[in-house]
Amino acid sequence: MLVNQLAKYLSVSPDTVRYYTRINLLHPQINPVNGYREYGDKDSRRLKFILSARQIGFSVNDIKHILTEADEQKSPCPTVRRLIEQRLQETEQRFEETLQLRDRMRKASEEWSLLPDRPPTGKMICHLIEKHNLGD
Repeated sequence: MLVNQLAKYLSVSPDTVRYYTRINLLHPQINPVNGYREYGDKDSRRLKFILSARQIGFSVNDIKHILTEADEQKSPCPTVRRLIEQRLQETEQRFEETLQLRDRMRKASEEWSLLPDRPPTGKMICHLIEKHNLGD
C-alpha cells in the first residue's frame, strides 16, 4: 500500500507515515517502476505498534530501542518494563511541578485581583510581577 493508504488505514496523517519512514522505523520497498514507497503488512504492524507505544508515553528513542531489540529477535519486554517505569517517574515529577505551578498561579491571581493597575515606569514593567513575592 502507498503512504496515503497506510495513513488512512491507521487513521493518521501521511506526514506521520513519512516521518517514521524518514527516521527508519518503517522500511517500505521502493517500486522500481515508479519509485513510490510501498508499505507491506510488516510496516503496518510496526506503525500500529509505534502509535500504541507513543500513546502510552514512550519516546521515539524508546521505540527505536524496543524495535531494534525485536528486530534482533530479543525479547524487548524487560526493556519495555524498565522504560515505562522511567517514563512514569518522569510524569509523576512533571505532575508535581505542575501542581506547584498551579498553586503559585492561584495565589498570584488572588493577590493581584486586589491591586490597582499601574503604567510602566523606567524601572518597572509590571508591578504585579516585579514587586510581589509569591513564594512557593
